[in-house]
Amino acid sequence: MSCFENSTNVAEDGKENPCDAVSLVIEPRERDLGSFTVRRALPFIKRRQVGPFVFFDHMGPAQFDPGEELTVRAHPHIGLATITYLFEGELFHKDSLGYEQLITPGAINLMIAGKGIVHAELTRPETKEKGFRIQALQLWVALPNDQEECDPSFHHYPARQIPSKQLDGVAVRVLMGEAYGLKSPVKTLSPTLYVEAELEEGATLTLPDAEERALYVVSGQLQAKDTVLSEYQMVIFENQEGIQVTATQPTKLAVVGGAPVGERHIFWNFVSSSKDRIERAKADWQESRFDMVPGETDFIPLPSTR
Repeated sequence: MSCFENSTNVAEDGKENPCDAVSLVIEPRERDLGSFTVRRALPFIKRRQVGPFVFFDHMGPAQFDPGEELTVRAHPHIGLATITYLFEGELFHKDSLGYEQLITPGAINLMIAGKGIVHAELTRPETKEKGFRIQALQLWVALPNDQEECDPSFHHYPARQIPSKQLDGVAVRVLMGEAYGLKSPVKTLSPTLYVEAELEEGATLTLPDAEERALYVVSGQLQAKDTVLSEYQMVIFENQEGIQVTATQPTKLAVVGGAPVGERHIFWNFVSSSKDRIERAKADWQESRFDMVPGETDFIPLPSTR
């Protein structure tokens, strides 16, 4: 029986308590980068990871005028996979394996860093010339212990390959993992859940089950039993079945989670189960031992602290 089928449950001391599956509500840290804002929900001081997810950034929505550009200079990663998903606009990806890929709304870019990769995200000249609007989620999943040092790889999945379904007042897309009878083709290295949903006002969605699970409100507002979830908030749920959320206005959301992979250390763009491995990656970047992105000479230096 799910938590939401009864209004109460019984605590260990035998007393009845209100049944509320909400464990934690996170207000993302905002960073103003001039032309746009980035909101970082993970890692959070009270919750570093959700399943394999160790990083959750919401970029925009932002408008770039003609002549402006969004450029993230070449930088390295180890021990993780980056997942880029756009709601609006475009990004041009280049990496040290030689891949070049235009990312557009609805597609998934998956870059598995493994033992090391370098990439840059750029604005195409024709896009810069006319101006553009952009909004995206950029997430990291930590690789399981036996895959942290795998060979790096790059995978692109066009929007048409991502499975979707129309429920009662809800459009869902399963970006990674399995939910609602759909299975995503996107490669995973451990049990991973990533779902996007758009709810009409008044519509209710039963969340897919996962060992650990979080919901982020991209836009709109939700009610989760007695908890109101506003735009740009992330909520962590208890491991309970049948959790439901209802949109009090048209709402776009993302659900992420899966099985935990164990404690991870993070410094800058490096993720590892080993502090020593991160120190080695720092030295490798400082001493130019990473393969670089073909054609890109500009790069981000190693920060002194992060």
